[in-house]
Amino acid sequence: MRRHVTPLALMLALTFATGVVDAVGYLRLDQVFAGNMTGNVVILGMAATGGTGLPVLGPVMALVFFLVGAAAAGRVLRTAAPGWGHRCTGLLGGVGLVLTATSLGLAAAGPGAPAARASMASALALAMGAQAATARHLAVKDVTTVVVTSTLTGLAADSRLGAARGQGARRRVAVVTLITVGAATGAALCQVHAGLAVAAAALVVLAVTGLGHASARSPHHMAATAAPITSPTSSS
Repeated sequence: MRRHVTPLALMLALTFATGVVDAVGYLRLDQVFAGNMTGNVVILGMAATGGTGLPVLGPVMALVFFLVGAAAAGRVLRTAAPGWGHRCTGLLGGVGLVLTATSLGLAAAGPGAPAARASMASALALAMGAQAATARHLAVKDVTTVVVTSTLTGLAADSRLGAARGQGARRRVAVVTLITVGAATGAALCQVHAGLAVAAAALVVLAVTGLGHASARSPHHMAATAAPITSPTSSS
């Protein structure tokens, strides 16, 4: 019997992959974040003062390509039904292929000159933008796969020291833990080769794509999807 994989588990795996990719961008591609665009905006703000030695080309290109990736995914998904469908499979499969191509480029030529590093970072950002938009469509609470600020806010605000709601604490802790572990894994793999780190992230994304597609086609998923149609009076 095919095991049903929850969307939460899949999005957590993508969060881990983002940690790996951002470690590569920051450590090997001129301090550029591929998924965390807040980091790039802050870097550019500081660089605008001059005399900081901070990069400009890489963060600017990453911002632009992240937006391109997110916009393209949004266009693809604009008429898609809620939940995982063929379009999500195609988009995340594309993310995996872009990461694979980037890992091969890093393996073949290395980071290279500043323009080459900016191009590599842009490819990673393009992939992360598409991933983030797909995750937004899947709408797993507290899991954007690319940032954890809102997750940490919810964790603290709903804790016993905050509103004492105690809602979603395990999920939020898992998100923060996995992006941290992903970053640590990416940093460790970068000591061997940056291409290896990106290849590991690509493998995770492609595995998520396959599992998500298979889970969406499972009898469990199809029954859940069909339930509101066959029983319109039942509660959602």
